[in-house]
Amino acid sequence: MAADLGELLVPYMPTIRVPRTGDRVFKSECAFSFDSPESEGGLYVCMNTFLGFGREHVERHYRKTGQSVYMHLKRHVKEKATGAAGGAVPRRRNGKVFLDLELNRDFNGEDYEYEDEAKLVIFPDHFEIALPNIEELPALVTIACDAVLNAPSAYKKQEPESWEEEIQVSKHARSLRQLDNGVRIPPSGWKCQKCEMRENLWLNLTDGAVLCGKWFFDGSGGNGHALEHYRETSYPLAVKLDNITPDGADVYSFEEEEAVLDPHISDHLSHFGIDMLQMQKRTENGHHTDNSARPRVSEWEVIQESGMKLKVVYGSGYTGIKNLGNSCYLSTVMQVLFSIPDFQRMYVGNLQRIFDYSPLDPTQDFATQMAKLGHGLLSGQYSKPPMKSELIEQVMKEEHKVLNWHQQKGISPRMLKALVSRGHPEFSSSRQQDAHEFLLHMVNLVERNSAGSENPSDIFRFLVEERTQCCQTRRVRYTQRVDYCIQLPAPIEAATNREELLAYEAKRKEAEENTRAPPEPVRARIPFTACLQAFTEPENVPDFWSSALQAKSAGVKTSRFASFPEYLILQIKKFTFGVDWVPKKLDLTIEVPDFLDLSRLRATGKQAGEEELPDLMPPIVLPEDTRDNSMSSIDSPEIDEAAVMQLAEMGFPLEACRKAVYYTGNMGPEMAFNWIIAHMEEPDFAEPLALPSMMDPGPSTSDGPVGATPLDNSPPEESIAILTSMGFPRAHSIRALKATNNNLERALDWIFTHPEEEELDTLSDMADTEPNDNAFSNATSHSDSTLSPDREASGPRVKDGPGRYELFAFISHMGASTMSGHYVCHIKKEGRWVIYNDHKVCLSEKPPKDSGYIYFYHRLSSS
Repeated sequence: MAADLGELLVPYMPTIRVPRTGDRVFKSECAFSFDSPESEGGLYVCMNTFLGFGREHVERHYRKTGQSVYMHLKRHVKEKATGAAGGAVPRRRNGKVFLDLELNRDFNGEDYEYEDEAKLVIFPDHFEIALPNIEELPALVTIACDAVLNAPSAYKKQEPESWEEEIQVSKHARSLRQLDNGVRIPPSGWKCQKCEMRENLWLNLTDGAVLCGKWFFDGSGGNGHALEHYRETSYPLAVKLDNITPDGADVYSFEEEEAVLDPHISDHLSHFGIDMLQMQKRTENGHHTDNSARPRVSEWEVIQESGMKLKVVYGSGYTGIKNLGNSCYLSTVMQVLFSIPDFQRMYVGNLQRIFDYSPLDPTQDFATQMAKLGHGLLSGQYSKPPMKSELIEQVMKEEHKVLNWHQQKGISPRMLKALVSRGHPEFSSSRQQDAHEFLLHMVNLVERNSAGSENPSDIFRFLVEERTQCCQTRRVRYTQRVDYCIQLPAPIEAATNREELLAYEAKRKEAEENTRAPPEPVRARIPFTACLQAFTEPENVPDFWSSALQAKSAGVKTSRFASFPEYLILQIKKFTFGVDWVPKKLDLTIEVPDFLDLSRLRATGKQAGEEELPDLMPPIVLPEDTRDNSMSSIDSPEIDEAAVMQLAEMGFPLEACRKAVYYTGNMGPEMAFNWIIAHMEEPDFAEPLALPSMMDPGPSTSDGPVGATPLDNSPPEESIAILTSMGFPRAHSIRALKATNNNLERALDWIFTHPEEEELDTLSDMADTEPNDNAFSNATSHSDSTLSPDREASGPRVKDGPGRYELFAFISHMGASTMSGHYVCHIKKEGRWVIYNDHKVCLSEKPPKDSGYIYFYHRLSSS
């Protein structure tokens, strides 16, 4: 028999590979669907590419690549027999086969046992060889099979380190000595005893000293007084004050220099008057918020509709998305996008074509992964109600824990998240992110990957007309810019309960000064009309240069809609920055209407009697010393050396730190850190800072003012990418940047004031072979009747129409800042509001429309 198997595998031996370092083994999920080893058909792993495929998709991969040998993985899940010992470790066979699934199972290990099965399958005859089969298989095949079985999941290394490393109990926990000094810690109003810091505060568990932590790259932190206190006193343990919940707290050991566990933390805290059971859990997956947690408690209850008996819904369009750990920002955005027909049609409607023409590695193809997620959400295949017989059996047994196995499990967005966040310093992390920023990131990716085909993000794009007026000469300039979202201010001064707010603020300050518990919070109630009025009011233009006066002057700007999008996105500007540059949320509600008419905000263009400002650019003024000795000035630019040293202490090369601080305009170590993360893979990352001479001659441009010489003849690729992502031809974008000395805002103005040159630039773009630089290079080939006729030949594509809208979805945020908290979304489907809270999907009883963060409207028909 051994000879027979060896002969059988001989023709396929050249295609069987042993996974090398760097090879990713996709043995937990199909590349085209959400099938896994726990699915009915199991999972097939190609023994050459190590890609995983469900039963429906493995034949496609075989036909496309000719790869014949696959490893079939199947996990059999069974309920424990009656009388099994409670809490026993589930029985496993081939325990290392699905090591990566241990973190991902959707059932209670104490109630179920499972058996893992692996075998080789040879296509097209489906000949099966059970594993392990060391004696009968050739040595190379045995080694390859063992390597695949023992390989970690393709995405395991992306899990947060804190999930992989077990925190140890501190050696000081059991014998910690606490001073009987009468210190009692109030429930809020904390601040460092040595400075005024109110963030990142740590309570020393020996003497009750409240002191600030050290500065961190994300902008949080303090002045390091907690560490100084340890060096002075040798008191080893401290607990983070704003992370204490009934489930535990973050404890740090200064002596052991790491986070530790304190089994006696409840007793240690009660010594200083802190009752852990009274502390409310207010963060998602352990991310911290600030001291003012009490207002957030009711917010969590209202937005998640806690306390209501919500009816679970199943079927097409009612599939939840698993939370990977602070990934709810992604889940809510994708749920809303795939509730829109244009996205459904683009990705799910073209599913077979996208799959059939996908590249050899579909895990790295944007269209494939979008189609996969869209099909998972809309097919109903992963949202099936439990059978009646199962429910009856559960009721008879009264085993409520077993219900978890039959409840909604949702689908995992792990593969899509890894793809769309690749190279992004924030979205690729496990930290909470801003859903609005991720939404714009997704729109940008959709546009970049829709060149030459239908672009579903066209529905969001619109033009804003900006009217700028010189206050002294009364002359005006009209420009247009592309946008995808309206950001509405939230004017607190317009709150209808202003008196209540003032009284609350006075009581809060008094309680803080006297270290008493804060009063019951009062949430500002702001009329939606006040937000809309604040958006349309004229705003001052900083550093306005009047081309009529040839000098700086006062200027005001008003914005109106030059076109109305098919789908309107409204973001409420609820977040501001605190003194530590950490985003904080304004505590308010806004009665957002179900129906919205913005027709009166339609732009009117230049009016009769208005005189335009001359089309002149401000001159570039060089300092006197640079004209005489330009190189000496450039060789020693102004750099914040304190910020450089802070970054260098983190371990980054000194020259890289200098460049980071210089290129971020000395705006502080946080901005410079972000620059480092974004550029650290570049080959010249650690090279010394080198600036080109301002006196180097360059080709002049007839579009700029006389005597204005561009500082750099080649515009930055980042600026070109931003303009091309808006739909402008690459050559036209380069010309605009060159004509405006690489000023992005002025380049946009130049593009709109020089449309007659775009046709020539479009022709020149056809010879440009750089990929993905122009998401709209074939935009004019579409015949969409809703496109604005005067913009179809040039400029960005917009779907103009009436300005009347109806609300169909909104995303809500709970928590104190975008760096923490949780997102849920509500979507109106079939006339009913539905709440999507990670994997849970239920009918909404009382949708909290006044507490949303991002609102989505669709245009009403003109009939």
